[in-house]
Amino acid sequence: MKELFHSLQQRLNEIVVGQGAIAQGLIVALLAEGHVILEGVPGTAKTLLVKLLARLIAAEFRRIQLTPDVLPADILGTSIFDFNSRTFRLRKGPIFTQVLLADEINRTPPKTQAALLEAMEERQVTLDGTTLPLSGLFWTVATQNPLEFEGTYPLPEAQLDRFLFKLVVSYPEATAERQMLENALAGFEARHLDQLNLEPLITVEEVLAARQQVRQVRVEPVVLDYLLALVQASRQHPELLLGASPRAAVGWLRASQAQAWLEDRAYVTPEDVKAIATPLLQHRLILKPEAQLDGTTLPQVIQGILAKVAVPR
Repeated sequence: MKELFHSLQQRLNEIVVGQGAIAQGLIVALLAEGHVILEGVPGTAKTLLVKLLARLIAAEFRRIQLTPDVLPADILGTSIFDFNSRTFRLRKGPIFTQVLLADEINRTPPKTQAALLEAMEERQVTLDGTTLPLSGLFWTVATQNPLEFEGTYPLPEAQLDRFLFKLVVSYPEATAERQMLENALAGFEARHLDQLNLEPLITVEEVLAARQQVRQVRVEPVVLDYLLALVQASRQHPELLLGASPRAAVGWLRASQAQAWLEDRAYVTPEDVKAIATPLLQHRLILKPEAQLDGTTLPQVIQGILAKVAVPR
């Protein structure tokens, strides 16, 4: 089973060159049942990565382009009147899928954001008094642009906390970008994925089975205490207004198990906990104003916390 996920990551790296860390983060989040924010400037293959991943696991995929005029009903669905039968018929929205890409989530108003995030948290939707469960796989990846803030609606902290990871997509290195250009010369076009004749490497059922295996990865008490000490240190850090929440602690535990499982281990090590600290914490912590004025960054604070808390031996 693990070999299939290693092949999945390798295939993603072959097609989307230069974004290996992002591909791995997406797979860890998928196994840990956690939603993801992909943040990066336009043109860095955020949408392509998610579309490819959905296709390679044979999952149903929907994409929503979020804009200021998108309403909750456009995502969740609504009842429409059928003139033939003279009854109301439930029309499900795009959220009823397995892999959902919410493009530019910070460009849609808070009411629509809240409806989407509530469905993500509850894994169900209530329409006209009827509760409808979402897919067992249901996984959301939201994108946002870190540069353009005019006409945007930044997610509040309580809603950001519902995402397991925030993965920052940067420009690829020069060698990787050259390979990308060579691929383009050879005929590769992101808009025409059908031409690649991609065969799924994993089924949805295998992903669900892998999630159950991840839950069985052993976490020794000493590692659990280490994780808890890191959470407590974030809450007591002198440069932070807000530390990690209990939801973040649970997510950290699940993601550490997924990281260990991918490394072909039946137990979690402190290195697994440390490896995912930055994507798990960087959207949850809030710097104090004076720390921001001093030029302190959240990645620096996170690395400082990891350096300060003693690693168990």
